[in-house]
Amino acid sequence: MMRNPLRWVISLIFVVQMYAMMAILAVFFTPIAIFSKPAAWLACRTYCRWVRWTAGWMVGLRSEVRGEVPTDEVLVAAKHQSFFDIIILASVLPRFKFIMKKSLTKAPILGWYALRIGCIPVDRGKRAEAIRQMVRDVENGQAEPGQLIIYAQGTRVAPGVKQPYKVGAGVLYQNSGQDCVPAATNVGVFWPRRGIYRKPGLAVVEFLPRIPAGRPLPDFMATLEEEVEEASDRLMAEAGFYVGGNSME
Repeated sequence: MMRNPLRWVISLIFVVQMYAMMAILAVFFTPIAIFSKPAAWLACRTYCRWVRWTAGWMVGLRSEVRGEVPTDEVLVAAKHQSFFDIIILASVLPRFKFIMKKSLTKAPILGWYALRIGCIPVDRGKRAEAIRQMVRDVENGQAEPGQLIIYAQGTRVAPGVKQPYKVGAGVLYQNSGQDCVPAATNVGVFWPRRGIYRKPGLAVVEFLPRIPAGRPLPDFMATLEEEVEEASDRLMAEAGFYVGGNSME
């Protein structure tokens, strides 16, 4: 089915203004954020809320957060479908920090702010060393409380695609001694991993009931995958996308 050319143009305008606002807010906040970490978080949260707001009225992509938003020191193991789920998570979590690809630290503006708020870069090409590095960095950063977000599948996964969950989330769960809050989403139905086109609709990130600390690793991994995948499939079906069937256009 051919996409609406006008909607493609509107999507392009939305994307352009989104990155322009990133530069504008960086100019405004960076002199303060250099000396104040709370100001860095405020800058990121302000930007993310701007993106959510403009997505709503420019391209008709509304967004919603469901479930109890964690505010304590906790591990958030989330489904990752596109940049928009990062935006939504960072717009509501008070002290968020991500396990992120090391290459992203070189991205203009984004990389500096990520390091400033305590995000943990890892080299995904060296899996075993990456896990050890994550554990070391988390242990070294325990004095900085917050919500540590890890994408349990290790990368963006398109709607309807099944990809196994990486053991890194379980290793962090065991070594941190923290509860884990799973998070499901359907954002990839509207905002693709790559490309400009944005679909109208309701993008949702849902925080699921927390998994208490102390479970055996195999039990934790099985529970995490089952709950996140089941909830994400439900959210995607709500948006008109059915895994293994037809999707909305």
